[in-house]
Amino acid sequence: MSTPSTLSIDRLRSDLTGDVIAPDDPGYDAARTLFYGGFDNRPAVIVRPCNAAEVAAIVTLARDTGFELSVRSGGHSTAGHSVSDGGIMLDLSRLRAIEIDVDERTAWAQTGLTAGDVTTALAEHGLAVGFGDTGTVGIGGITTGGGVGYLSRKYGLTIDDVLAAEVVTADGQVLVVDADNHPELFWAIRGGGGNFGVVTRFRYRVHELPGVVGGMLLLPATADVVHGVLTEAAAAPDELSIILNVMPAPPMPFVPPEVHGTLVTMVLLCYAGPAEDGEKVLAPIRALATPIADLVRPIAYPEMYPQEDGGDAEEYHPTAVARTFFADQLDRAMVEQILERLATAPAPMRVAQIRPLGGAIARVPDDATAYAHRQRAFMVIVASFLDTPETRAEREAWVAEVAGLIQNGGPGAYVNFLGDDGPQRVREAYPGVTWDRLTEVKRRYDPGNLFRLNVNVEPAQG
Repeated sequence: MSTPSTLSIDRLRSDLTGDVIAPDDPGYDAARTLFYGGFDNRPAVIVRPCNAAEVAAIVTLARDTGFELSVRSGGHSTAGHSVSDGGIMLDLSRLRAIEIDVDERTAWAQTGLTAGDVTTALAEHGLAVGFGDTGTVGIGGITTGGGVGYLSRKYGLTIDDVLAAEVVTADGQVLVVDADNHPELFWAIRGGGGNFGVVTRFRYRVHELPGVVGGMLLLPATADVVHGVLTEAAAAPDELSIILNVMPAPPMPFVPPEVHGTLVTMVLLCYAGPAEDGEKVLAPIRALATPIADLVRPIAYPEMYPQEDGGDAEEYHPTAVARTFFADQLDRAMVEQILERLATAPAPMRVAQIRPLGGAIARVPDDATAYAHRQRAFMVIVASFLDTPETRAEREAWVAEVAGLIQNGGPGAYVNFLGDDGPQRVREAYPGVTWDRLTEVKRRYDPGNLFRLNVNVEPAQG
């Protein structure tokens, strides 16, 4: 690759109405900081454009000068892809427009918005679209990667509600893509990540959702409880989506002090249906054991996202090693082994997270989008948090051993949970014909691999 040309900060400031932040400017360090810790990347410049035309100008500048380009939507990249080290950081946070058509049940939302922003705006009209489980995640990253969250079994992945998108491609064009216009690019950005351009806004199908029964249920960490929750959740109506975490109990105000630091089963539940029906569906899960804490109740859907902005949240930048994969069976014997490994783990903070899938996710054909794992039963993450950088090797070995114990039914990975895990894991995220098709789309729309700070798909050769 050629040596990058010199950037003129003054020229950028005169050409753009958005923010241009140089390394010596106040706010530079805050602007380059990610949600996850362990990264100290220093971009040559941080640019926050105000519209798609300015995004296109920055993309063209990066292509013409040879500067590495990173794209930041919410800054939650576990691999640090949101912030270039020495290149141009394209921060979308000023793209915050949302247009809601209540009658048509659709919404155009720009990708500087977070999942919490869009969820709150839609809830004012009794509407919702499913994102993930964290309100501060940018909608650009979570949507292009797939989107697994609290409404997935009811309405599918986030990408299953994408009707159209505005995309800035590597040649500086601003395209509106959908099933009829640039259909291969439209297919690729639904699950293929940020490989094919900068999505500046999405058009979503939205759903009527006046409220949910949801919240956190904290139960003892026994094999009967964990296996019971997974069994009940998998058999429940599509309206119920859960995220199960087996982990040391955090020192939250509602957790008894004597439980702090001991293994618990933290179940995040969301029943997207009438409250009376939800209480009936959740009754068998509640009956598995006397809850340590039960915060599940009828709520407005935005309350599924806890408040994370301000205060200590801005200073919380966790560093961990993790592995994401799928499992098709998690029987009681397997659960016992998971609990044993968690009980004897070297890290004070560690977690096995299990998400029962199925429902609406599985009713979409594997080749309809670039997310190709529609029939998998469980998505799993095993993570171990670092005390110091010196503990990394020990924690990586533990994560690899536990993941190898649990994974079954064949390889696979969810791209939004991948870190810097190497090319083999990228192929597991995009198996078989999905990979071949993505490389062809890449060759057409980004033959020079300008968009490479991501879970990268290189363009097909020839």
